Amino acid sequence: MNYDQRMQRICGSLARAGYDVVLVGRQWPASEPLTPQPYQQHRLHCRFTRGKLFYLEYNLRLLGYLLGCRAAAWCAIDLDTALPVWLRARLGGQPFLYDAHELFTETPEVVARPRVQSLWRRVERFIVPRATRTYTVGPALARLLEQRYGRPFGVVRNISRLAEAPLPPAPVAAPENGFILYQGALNVGRGLEQLLEAMPHVNGRLVLCGEGDLSGALRTRAAELGLLQTGQVEFRGYVLPAALRELTRQATVGVMLLENQGLSYYYSLANKFFDYLHAGIPQVVIDFPEYRALTEQYPVADLVADLQPATLAAALNRLLPGGDAAHYHRLAASCRHARLELNWQQEEARLLDLYQAVVGGKRVHGEP
Repeated sequence: MNYDQRMQRICGSLARAGYDVVLVGRQWPASEPLTPQPYQQHRLHCRFTRGKLFYLEYNLRLLGYLLGCRAAAWCAIDLDTALPVWLRARLGGQPFLYDAHELFTETPEVVARPRVQSLWRRVERFIVPRATRTYTVGPALARLLEQRYGRPFGVVRNISRLAEAPLPPAPVAAPENGFILYQGALNVGRGLEQLLEAMPHVNGRLVLCGEGDLSGALRTRAAELGLLQTGQVEFRGYVLPAALRELTRQATVGVMLLENQGLSYYYSLANKFFDYLHAGIPQVVIDFPEYRALTEQYPVADLVADLQPATLAAALNRLLPGGDAAHYHRLAASCRHARLELNWQQEEARLLDLYQAVVGGKRVHGEP
């Protein structure tokens, strides 16, 4: 809950618009104390941390908590919270909203297990038609879900809030003391293994912010390649959003790499793409539909057709010191233009219109 910037933006915008908001998550063994926010936050304590028992326990604890709450509307984030939230809304006769942060049934972890995927598809077929309102993170996912279920999906993109302070002019070339930045989960399908293999051939250093299922394996491989010893790769672990924004502004290049391991990744529109753009730094991005559509309109990134280490090294070196300085300047200048049009202030209006339509414009104080 401290690191989910999409939920912080959504809940913060609703709170500032006059709604009383409660964001419910879970307590992990390594969870830091909750950071202050303009909305209420509640963590559920679970005994299990993974597998079927975790999902069962979490859903039961979530339902138990929700039964003790009152609300004007209830919103589930992805399928793994949808059943208890729908049931609580149904019991109270209130609107139920479904916010699909991803195509849950097509994530790599689910696609690799057909029986698990079949279960979640049944949940999706049950939940989506019963939602009062549905929305997701990008136009491509919205179109796919609309075709699948024959109902409209709104779009609230995962875009950073535009900072009041303008960026300095675009640099004429890549800064000599900059670095390559990856921000996000260290999970399967993010192209991180290939990125490490490329680094011995890259004229720069890599900073990774985040943790995940591959945290240990990636650190081990980086050590085997000698990248930790030389300082060419640095693992920063979890970084709070405010510190991450400052770090991003200091970077030279951002990376947004995904493997085609399911439709969820293929049609994704990650917040890191916009975080790099708002910081004014060019990026190397996988050539998937949403990113191609955006870069055709706003040339802020170089697309790569595959994740071969040689491909990644060539793309990164073009944007690093000693590469194509004029090209770097063009991308950096385009970021400064695009951020004025692609920002949370624009998306926030869509979010508030959506919730106002659901609750009839009545903003309820004293109720979550």
